[in-house]
Amino acid sequence: MAAKKFVCKVCGYVHEGSSAPGVCPLCKAGASEFEAVKEEKKGINTNSDVYAILYSIVLVVIVAFLLAGVSSALKPTQDANIKLDKKKQILASLGIKNEADPAAKYEEVFKGDEKDFREYIINSKGKLLEKKGGFDVPNDQITDDKLPLYVAKVDGKTKYIIPMVGNGLWGGIWGYLALNDDCNTIFGVYFSHASETPGLGAEIASDKFQERFKGKKIFNENGEIALSVKKKVEKGLENYQVDAVSGATITCNGVDLMLAETLNQYKAYLKKVNNDIQELASPLKPATEVLPAAAPGPESGGNVATEVVPADPKNNKANVEPLKK
Repeated sequence: MAAKKFVCKVCGYVHEGSSAPGVCPLCKAGASEFEAVKEEKKGINTNSDVYAILYSIVLVVIVAFLLAGVSSALKPTQDANIKLDKKKQILASLGIKNEADPAAKYEEVFKGDEKDFREYIINSKGKLLEKKGGFDVPNDQITDDKLPLYVAKVDGKTKYIIPMVGNGLWGGIWGYLALNDDCNTIFGVYFSHASETPGLGAEIASDKFQERFKGKKIFNENGEIALSVKKKVEKGLENYQVDAVSGATITCNGVDLMLAETLNQYKAYLKKVNNDIQELASPLKPATEVLPAAAPGPESGGNVATEVVPADPKNNKANVEPLKK
């Protein structure tokens, strides 16, 4: 039989046994001064620190699992939205905006009747590495050995689009640069930012600023990169320099540096295409069009970056006008 507890009401002495003692060993009180102690049922003390900590841990784990489940369920939709936004930005560099179905328009411009999208991967030496997969390269993972290159057809003319990534005053800036088929004349641009100042640095995302780039040249007569953003355009360099946003010096310096770094990465490829265009535009040469090459084969020695193919197999017409002497 389990022992019971009896407490002395006079001095508080606790006695364990089958019955109360005759006399309290401490205060000598009689047995009548003892009362049985009622045993409380053991349970969780909700007021203890241990309980609070354990409760918090369990709650956090449950919420984490719920959030992970929701995130996993929504990931396909999130990825699709990210890709769609990227396509909208690339189309915007071509002046194609507010399309009811951007995905369909993107396919029309960058694929057409071809089997694969014209989303290539080149390197800084101007060599074509892959004829697909360029779209899947995140802008923050672009390196000299992995440069995405998009080739579009707009009104029957070839446009080359290259991504750009840089830093503004308060955060990241990025964009896309669209070039005509000479790989020297700007057809259009698109810029965006993470957290530039409204009314100042944020103006790089405005149509007003982006329109200033149209028709500007990348390379000067010496073949050097001359495109830049300046607080004041220098006389005689109007074809290469763009007016900066007033009051947004640091952000515009970031745009200028982003352009310079990006163009240096793509310089070798752009100059090769530009040089080929110049040669093919000669009246002594057959009319052809320069397009990104297929992956180099053994017969090319692995050095082919571009290939020359007829622009129109039916009439052999090119998109390039002969140079006027």
